[in-house]
Amino acid sequence: MAEEDTRLIEAKAIPMDQLADRLQIKGLVRTAGELVGPCPGCGGTDRFSINPRKGVIFCRGCDAKGDQVALVQLTLGMDFRAALDWLVGPRQELTPQQQAEQRRRADAFRRQREADAARHRADAIRQAREIWNAGRPADDTVVADYLDRRGLRLRAGAKLPRCFRFEPSARLVVPVAGRGREFQTVHEGPTMLSAIQAPDGSISGVHRTWIDLDQPKGKPVVAHPFKDGETVPAKKVYGSKKGGAIRLYTPRDAMVMVMAEGIETTLSAMFARALPEGASYWAGVDLGNMSGQRKMGQGLKYAGIPDMEDRDAFVPPPWVQRLIFVQDGDSEPRLTRAKLLSGLRRAIARRPGLTAAIVHPGEGVDMNDLLTGAAD
Repeated sequence: MAEEDTRLIEAKAIPMDQLADRLQIKGLVRTAGELVGPCPGCGGTDRFSINPRKGVIFCRGCDAKGDQVALVQLTLGMDFRAALDWLVGPRQELTPQQQAEQRRRADAFRRQREADAARHRADAIRQAREIWNAGRPADDTVVADYLDRRGLRLRAGAKLPRCFRFEPSARLVVPVAGRGREFQTVHEGPTMLSAIQAPDGSISGVHRTWIDLDQPKGKPVVAHPFKDGETVPAKKVYGSKKGGAIRLYTPRDAMVMVMAEGIETTLSAMFARALPEGASYWAGVDLGNMSGQRKMGQGLKYAGIPDMEDRDAFVPPPWVQRLIFVQDGDSEPRLTRAKLLSGLRRAIARRPGLTAAIVHPGEGVDMNDLLTGAAD
């Protein structure tokens, strides 16, 4: 659009939750400050999210992302100009004074939204730190038994990594569809707490894994009360994970870092002893944090080109000379590899001299399956 077309300012001021209602997008539930549900473009169940505070959308399936105009494009199948017309009407000529007033209102709206997002992030980090501080030492608790169940048995007398703590009981909840901020408890029991540390070493988040040693993999299997045939994930992240990691093992003078999404996968790589003793092992929490934003467009879905304007994604510390990402084999391979490539290329661009690689355990399995023999 031409620079003098100020309709974009008006479009970006439309609240996202109101726009979702206007578009009659079905199946969205509010959770952790976002609207989550099926993607209006590619379907699924919970791969799509709308963040009303930031005014952005994102789909883990088709990689749709963007603002209010992007949401209309995705939902109604329109091009940019048609979507903008649908949102705010045809373009009209405005006087320079009217344009200046629209820009002033847009700047004020942007500053308010950024302030709200910063306040929400600070509140979330504070909640995560309260959960972490209330935890107990994990040694000689069901945390060790859970890891043992996953094939991660410690040597006699060894201590668990200090990034773990034990929580005797916590509620696992799901949002009640159509009832705003109401939640239903579906399970209550002990958890393994894992500290997510920001680049400066401070705790910015906490990862909760619920434990049920009566189950084969040590985690509760809970049927979802509102989604037939689905189970509730037995893990949840609180606080902020952006740019952070769960620092499982960092030996002195380490120069190599191995990272996978999950805690168990990363520990499995460490227990496999495929690398020299001096390697560090950090869990990246999720693929989006490891990948960061990517350049998207026609033909770029699997290209793995990072958007270097994204300053929130994980980048290894300066002491890392070689970065190895472990690719889970039980996720869609082409898209997963593209996201890992994006993260590695960002790291190489930000850390000159860094070398990088992707390790793949095989289709349909992850590193923990290999360790426990579940892939046999």
